[in-house]
Amino acid sequence: MTTHAKNASAEKTDVISLLTDDHKKVKKMFKDFEKMKGSGSDDELSALVEDICSELNLHAEAEEAIFYPAVREEITDINLVDEAEVEHAELKELVSQLQSMSADDPKYKATVKVLGEYVDHHVKEEEGEIFPRVKKAKMDTEALGEEIANFKQMHGQPAPSARPARPSAGTGARKH
Repeated sequence: MTTHAKNASAEKTDVISLLTDDHKKVKKMFKDFEKMKGSGSDDELSALVEDICSELNLHAEAEEAIFYPAVREEITDINLVDEAEVEHAELKELVSQLQSMSADDPKYKATVKVLGEYVDHHVKEEEGEIFPRVKKAKMDTEALGEEIANFKQMHGQPAPSARPARPSAGTGARKH
């Protein structure tokens, strides 16, 4: 295997890379929502929000089952993990609210916006505070990444290399 191939392989299973990719994907979905909310149909908006909620739920479940317990064992500032778990609870509450609303609800778009703001805050803290401590603790980020990838695959998301390309928002072709 070439050095480049090893690096590409490592990027796919490193837990920090996987979680950062999830963050980027969801942030893009929120940006797509912002672009669509003035011109997209309720069905298109609803489908995109359904995708956002699914991504957030799967990401949170994987972090709570695998990443946070491992981090809690290795870093000294466990308050960071406690805060992240509290943030997850708040995010899940907003996701639950959205899943029970219809796209024509007067507060639907505002709830999506607030969820996006919560996600931005959570991502900044995770990437700015937790990830650097994980790197400093010299945790086995490859093994954790493999566990996360396997968890996500078992719970409905294909491995990164097996994921088909999806059309961009606004094409009306967004389906799971």
